[in-house]
Amino acid sequence: MDEDASSDSLAGLQGLYRDLCALIDLKLPVLDKLVAKLESRLDEFQALLDKKPSNDTSRQALASGKIQIGEEEYEVNEDFKNETSSISQWLDLDQLETARLFLDSKDEANELDRTQQVTTVLRFHRRREYILLCLRMIAKAALDYGDEEIEGQEALLKAAQIIMGVQGVNFEGAHRFWQKCLTSMADIEKWLQTIAEVMLVPSVVGNADPQRDEIMTLQRQSLTRQHESLAAICTHMVNTGFANLENFKALLAKAKTLEKHDIITIHYVPMIIRLSAWVAVESNTPTKDARALHDTLVTARDSELWGLRNLHAATITWWLAEYSGRYIDPNPQDPDLQNVKFEAEAIERSNTFLKALNDGAFHFMLSFSQDVRPTNWYDPSKTSMISFLLQEAAVLPSDSPSPEDFFKVLLMEQLQTFVDSFITNMPDTLRRLKSEEDDERKRLNMSFQQSIGEHPLHLERFLVIISYAYDGLQDAAEAFWGDKETNLYGFLQWAAKRQPTPRIAMFCEMLRAISTGEANAEAAHQFLLEEGGSASGRIRRTTSLCYTQIFNELIEFQRNIHEPKKTIQGGLYPPTQHPSDNIFEPESGTMLQSYLRLLAHLCRESSQARDWMLSYQELNLIGLYFSLCTDKVESHLRAAVFDAASSMLVNKSVPLAAGVWNAIDDWAISGFYVGTKPANVHSSFPQSDFWAMLADGYDESLALVRLLTSLMEPYAEEQGLNDALPFPEGLGSARRMPGVQQFIDFAVQHVFADRSIELQDSLQRNVMRWTCLQFVSTCLKTFNENLVVFANKSNIPVDSVVDSSSLAAYVTLHPFTRIMEWIFNDRVLRALFACSHQDVNEVDTASSDSPLVQSLMLSIEVMDLVMNLQATYLDIVRPVIKQQSGLQSSVSNPSLSSFEDAILNNLQIVVDLGLYCGTGHEALTIASLRLLQKFSSSRKLAVSPAGFGQRSSRSKIVGILEKDHESERIGRSLASLMQIREEEIEAGAEATGIVVKLRVLEFLNSCLSAVSTRPTLAHVLLGFSCENTSVHIADDSLWANGQSLFHAILVLAVRFPYTDEESLTSWQSDITGRSWGVLQKLWRSPLTGAIVMDELRTNELLFEVAPTLFNIDNNTLWDGVTFVQGLEEQAGGALSDFFCGSPSVALQNFLLQRAAFLDYECRELRLTVKDGMPTLNSRIQSVLLGSTIKPGEDPIPNHNIFTLFDFIEFEVPERTIPDQSKFLKGVNLKICQEEKNGVTVYSLPLLEQLFLLRLKAWRKENAYKDEQEEFLMRDEAHQLLALFTDYNRRAELTHSHKDILRSWVQLLKVTLQSCEFDVSALTAFILQTLQVILPKLELAYNDNIFTALELATLAEALIQKIQFDSPAFEKTRTGDFGNDRLSQLFRAALIGTYSPVSTVQLREYCYQICFRYIQGTFEKSTKGSPLGRHTLSTIKNCGSHLLEVICDDAYSGQGTCKVSALLLLSTFVAIATRQGSKYILDAFKTLNFIGVLVDNIKHIPDELKIASAPQVPILLSYYDAGLSLLLRICQTRDGSGAVLNAGLFQAIKESSIFDVDPDIGLEFDNPNALKKYYDLMLAVLRVINAVVVARGAQNEQSTYQALTFLKENRNTMVSIFKRSVNVGLAKDVGEDLNDLVDCFTVLVEMTGFLQHEDSAKVRNAHAAMFS
Repeated sequence: MDEDASSDSLAGLQGLYRDLCALIDLKLPVLDKLVAKLESRLDEFQALLDKKPSNDTSRQALASGKIQIGEEEYEVNEDFKNETSSISQWLDLDQLETARLFLDSKDEANELDRTQQVTTVLRFHRRREYILLCLRMIAKAALDYGDEEIEGQEALLKAAQIIMGVQGVNFEGAHRFWQKCLTSMADIEKWLQTIAEVMLVPSVVGNADPQRDEIMTLQRQSLTRQHESLAAICTHMVNTGFANLENFKALLAKAKTLEKHDIITIHYVPMIIRLSAWVAVESNTPTKDARALHDTLVTARDSELWGLRNLHAATITWWLAEYSGRYIDPNPQDPDLQNVKFEAEAIERSNTFLKALNDGAFHFMLSFSQDVRPTNWYDPSKTSMISFLLQEAAVLPSDSPSPEDFFKVLLMEQLQTFVDSFITNMPDTLRRLKSEEDDERKRLNMSFQQSIGEHPLHLERFLVIISYAYDGLQDAAEAFWGDKETNLYGFLQWAAKRQPTPRIAMFCEMLRAISTGEANAEAAHQFLLEEGGSASGRIRRTTSLCYTQIFNELIEFQRNIHEPKKTIQGGLYPPTQHPSDNIFEPESGTMLQSYLRLLAHLCRESSQARDWMLSYQELNLIGLYFSLCTDKVESHLRAAVFDAASSMLVNKSVPLAAGVWNAIDDWAISGFYVGTKPANVHSSFPQSDFWAMLADGYDESLALVRLLTSLMEPYAEEQGLNDALPFPEGLGSARRMPGVQQFIDFAVQHVFADRSIELQDSLQRNVMRWTCLQFVSTCLKTFNENLVVFANKSNIPVDSVVDSSSLAAYVTLHPFTRIMEWIFNDRVLRALFACSHQDVNEVDTASSDSPLVQSLMLSIEVMDLVMNLQATYLDIVRPVIKQQSGLQSSVSNPSLSSFEDAILNNLQIVVDLGLYCGTGHEALTIASLRLLQKFSSSRKLAVSPAGFGQRSSRSKIVGILEKDHESERIGRSLASLMQIREEEIEAGAEATGIVVKLRVLEFLNSCLSAVSTRPTLAHVLLGFSCENTSVHIADDSLWANGQSLFHAILVLAVRFPYTDEESLTSWQSDITGRSWGVLQKLWRSPLTGAIVMDELRTNELLFEVAPTLFNIDNNTLWDGVTFVQGLEEQAGGALSDFFCGSPSVALQNFLLQRAAFLDYECRELRLTVKDGMPTLNSRIQSVLLGSTIKPGEDPIPNHNIFTLFDFIEFEVPERTIPDQSKFLKGVNLKICQEEKNGVTVYSLPLLEQLFLLRLKAWRKENAYKDEQEEFLMRDEAHQLLALFTDYNRRAELTHSHKDILRSWVQLLKVTLQSCEFDVSALTAFILQTLQVILPKLELAYNDNIFTALELATLAEALIQKIQFDSPAFEKTRTGDFGNDRLSQLFRAALIGTYSPVSTVQLREYCYQICFRYIQGTFEKSTKGSPLGRHTLSTIKNCGSHLLEVICDDAYSGQGTCKVSALLLLSTFVAIATRQGSKYILDAFKTLNFIGVLVDNIKHIPDELKIASAPQVPILLSYYDAGLSLLLRICQTRDGSGAVLNAGLFQAIKESSIFDVDPDIGLEFDNPNALKKYYDLMLAVLRVINAVVVARGAQNEQSTYQALTFLKENRNTMVSIFKRSVNVGLAKDVGEDLNDLVDCFTVLVEMTGFLQHEDSAKVRNAHAAMFS
């Protein structure tokens, strides 16, 4: 590495590589960005892999302990020096450069959980890799991209020319650069040799060093990749002339020295082939030089020793295939070709080519082809074919690194070049090759020699080489089919004729490889049709390969195996069956296998070929196939038959599937025999042995399970309803119970549960597991559990609609039922969990499409399906099955009550799933998270059950994760997945990293929502250490070091961009919204709230986020669409794309995120008061008012709390459901509802199935007039689904809008309570808040009760904090503004009481606002004052309806609303009385409200007596308020008269309040009942006194009634007087009765009660004088 390489070199190269990938994938939006990056790094590319080696100067500088790195000087300790020296030695790198790398790797070492030494080596090699990767892509795009053009190709070409030293047409610099690359490859080989020697030492001397071994392994892997990239760069440089003859000679010289058949050697192959092709062309190399090179290369076979003879032989063939092209049409004017004997040289070249083949040329090509493109999925036919052809040829060791995909493609492209050149330029040699091989076979046959090894088989190898070169590369394979006049098509026609048996197999393999893709497969199908045009019915090998020949061979074989006297074996050396044939053919089994494989391939790839075979009139292929499956036929051939039958079921129809089912059922019943003569119909195998024997054959059992899977898959015409059984309902009913139980038992029991466990070969085991689990998954996924729901909860006749005879038949016969039985079987569970338990390192290194990863994913998918479906099975299906016990034998373990029991017995699955998340396989990560989410949502797993009398312990799935610190390992890998990466953001929503992030966040949110009060999987993975019912932070944990998953999510929430600079995007805001959701759930939970709030405070979350907030308005773009545009679309009558599409998702995410921030700010503010943090309180107050203050920094402006009210404009209109639609009639839509994040929405998949069922029912009822009507109904169904989508989105948006409004209001309330404001600042704050909310409050009265209620609560809190005597309300301009605001609030509150959305709760808040306003302004509302008159006129302007509503609430309202109404009415009376108005009193009279108030007194004792304890305080408050209102009314003469006329004294008498013994009081449930009784008496007495006083002593009516009252209650009064002076009672009681005594005293005085008593005594005395 150059000394001046910057510390960010690696990151810059990674970014450049991403941009190059994006450019080639046509995804890069701005080319300038790439060009700028490229220009800044041209020097690094020119330097290639140059590095400054270790030297004494740097070594001494390091030893001194002081080193200079950049502009910084460091003092280093001994450990630093020792570690740096070791790395320098390993890398042969300058010590100071090593020290810089060592320092730069510190942070990444912590992230990777590796030592700093390992990370340093890793970074060093990673930089080299990225240099070469970028250079390779530049070379590919600029120099070797074929005819296709890409954007920026000219810029890349210019860059390549600069890097490679090209000046105009002078390519010398490029030639030197090519040589530099070749030299670098040699240097890497020496380095690899040194590493191999170092790694060999421990095994000899026993000095193990794990870190050294890890470093050496990493270096070996990286250097191999670097070598591979250099080979690709050299190959790409050839086409444009950036390499020349001298480079080719240097390459050949290097190739001579190669001595090992390894991946390094294979890296040279594309270079040699490409340079051979380039040098051989006349325009590139003069004839003289080319001929000289040819002579040198050919003569070297005998004169020079190459390290690898087969490489030399292959090099000769590559050269000859290209070089011979010079002589197809030679230039007669060329002086170097004078006197050349063209025919003799052609023969000589042909001889040389054949000698090279005998030296192993094709062996070598075939070997590296199968090494580079191995059969990852077990393919025994191809494997045995390759083994047969390779014989003893060298192959790569099993531990060899697999080449990268780009190299595989590059190598195959070069092989394609060779194939084309050989066929085109050396046709005579090709023909000679065939004829000589055929002659040799005849000779051996005539001499009765049967040794296959003596057959040369070169042409066969060439055919297989072609198959490797073109397999899977559809575009390249089109070269064979595009033009029938081409040499390649001619080669096919020639090669298809007169083929011996082994060559037929290889030709079929080649044909299969070049017919990949619909177009190529159809061309191959036409080829087989055309070639069969002249074939006769009798089998003769002299014809071309065609359908006729294939079918005749199969028919002949079938005829022979069913003839008792004629037995044909499928073995390798069967006896000759046809002596007349002049070619001995020992491989008939292989031939038939190749035929069947070709037919199966064409059926799968081409619908045309498949339809032709199915409709072939002369032959029933399905019947023929199963007639071949007898016990006389070898297992592998039966496997090929099953595979061929399976291929015909692609897009199967019901009749076709029924035919195959009947055929396979007949075959299984008869035990291998179908279609035989009656005399031969018997089974030599008992039924149990039959299935066991099938399972023993590996290939056969796999193929049969695949066939069963094809049969179980939905029919092509299935529309997603899955209401049909995948087999004929009466299948096998003539001989046994109907159904497919025996086939399911074979696949699940015999193959999966038994056979897969026994296999030792890991590849075979994984393939078998995948095959069986694919079968299980198909059976589970095709079961529609919703049909049961619809049958029970809708009027749809499901029994008659479903394709099966009844719903009961569907449920009991569907494969799902038997599969679920087996799932609860111990042996199946053992196999299932064994499949799910894999070494995570092996999984990590395996490719995503490998059998290991795919079988693992399927095991997880099956568990996920079981978790989803087990409720239906356990609750509905299993009881039905038990009632029909004769239907099938039970195989499940009755002790397992649910699948969770099996999980608890295999808890390692939880750890494994967590580890799989870090393997780098996107689909596996998502599947693992989904299943973990299911586990965490299951209460049986999330909360461990407690024994009798015991407390529940912590969850076992949490415990297993914390065991052996696995949780930290998993948490670290998840935290790594959650890192923000620029390349993912550029790639967009489809990027693997983005998808994984969303799934991780979904998993965490789901876990935290499911169980919030106990430790769960989410807690332990986030970084908490979990106890039974609590969590804490462990010392030196990931959390303590700031490296936990929690911290990664915190960074995502704060730093991840949720806009694309133009609009808010749904997928980006999805990330941030879900991140905030996780944080919010954590800080809200009592389990984690304290810890999380402390951590967020430590990380300054509030002050990091506040300055980044922005306002939204009607012009804000949400995925490119404004909210107004969405409303306008709706107004036009159409469904709005805004609400049906992603823009509404972006808006919802924004609202959720902003609501979470406001909620956090509110909680933090509350904690500052609770925990005594005045400084933090002050900083938060500043944020609320628009300024973020960070220690040591200038204040940063931010949006204040009032501007953050911008969301209020985004209220979403409701969407109504058209319940009158024919689709919805008779359906309770609640069955289609589900809860999603607290919102009730409709399940769209369930609705879709409902509509499909309805459509099917109408079709069966012939309800459609014509096809047009059916089409219209289908269209209506689509429209309804779109409408429900719109409804769901609106419901979610409305919920989010409510959430953010609630958070904003709560924050303002807490601000009022927690922040320190002076009087003027507080008043200004309140008035500004009122200014913001009042217009929205008044608007909400029309149709939005939630908004009205929230804003009313806030307004009530605000007015309670108003200090009405503040200078802010004095008679000034500012004061007028304040008074206007309060007056506006008063008016709004009055209107709210009778608004359209008015509720009890809203009215109560309005009453309290009005009460507080009148109370606060009462002092200033003097008689005749403008304020007083204005207040009264405001009340009058609301009309009589206002007082009607308030009086109704006062009489019959709920809870405290009655009290608030009475208090408000009391203030109304007070303000009217002061202003001399009778408006309120007259209204009361009109409403007879005074009579109601008086009448209430009667019922006080009875109501108190029956009230429960919690109700008593409210009742007492109500009575107190009512009596207070009466008291206020009675303070005027008219009012007192009205009260008196309403029967006040009669009501008091009937209530018996004063008849009760004062020492006991009224009977009601209250600890202070006696005191409350006295308070009640006092309130009533005050009303009486007010009446008497107001009416005056001269009013005889009132005085008389009062006097009568005193007479009747004289004893009570006397008792009160006695108690007041503590006669016989405790001293403290009397103090409570002073007011009561005073009231009695006043009443006695006003009525002259004492005088009346005295006069009564006198009268009594006079009356007694005559007695």
